[in-house]
Amino acid sequence: MSLSDIQSRIDAAARAAGRAPEDVHLIAVSKVQPNARVEAVLRDGHRLFGENRVQEAASKWPDFRAAFPDTQVHLIGPLQTNKVKQALDLFDAIHSLDRPKLAARLAREVQARGTCPDLFVQVNTGREAQKAGVLPEELDAFLESCRRDYDLPVSGLMVIPPVEEHPSLHFALLRTMAERNGLRGLSMGMSGDFEAAIALGATHVRVGSALFGARSAG
Repeated sequence: MSLSDIQSRIDAAARAAGRAPEDVHLIAVSKVQPNARVEAVLRDGHRLFGENRVQEAASKWPDFRAAFPDTQVHLIGPLQTNKVKQALDLFDAIHSLDRPKLAARLAREVQARGTCPDLFVQVNTGREAQKAGVLPEELDAFLESCRRDYDLPVSGLMVIPPVEEHPSLHFALLRTMAERNGLRGLSMGMSGDFEAAIALGATHVRVGSALFGARSAG
């Protein structure tokens, strides 16, 4: 599917929900995609991309950003504390803040630099043991700690719903938690369900396979 096709679907979903299309941002998930595919989307004019791994982003994006300097790259995968410095050099936003140890390390580096990327707290709404994220019942306390103890300006929440459950249930839960905590950003929705996410308030949708085709690796 072309970039324009996906953007048209995003715009239509936003209008159907009574929202402004420009309030929904398409993150083109470029993880493990051949550079030629990524460059083609860049040449089509898109400038917001998502990566899962710090190391892959470090090998890919410095050169692309030299050629397309207005590009933004978001980390949408897990972040190890020993990769925080490198992540802050690479990413404009981090969607996977999920534990106090990571918050503390981010806070130290952000304070030293004087700048902070946009931060989204990942919520494990499905309580899946194999998946990262703050549990729903622990979210409010974690957000309060991020603000009070670490002075981190969290801007939103992120979720990856369980594959066997209807995603809208998790999108609605995330929106409720965000509203309760005064957060506007909602990173939710992927290739198969981004229109449902937009209907429930998504501000960032993460689309990979529908845009780039099947990934070349896991």
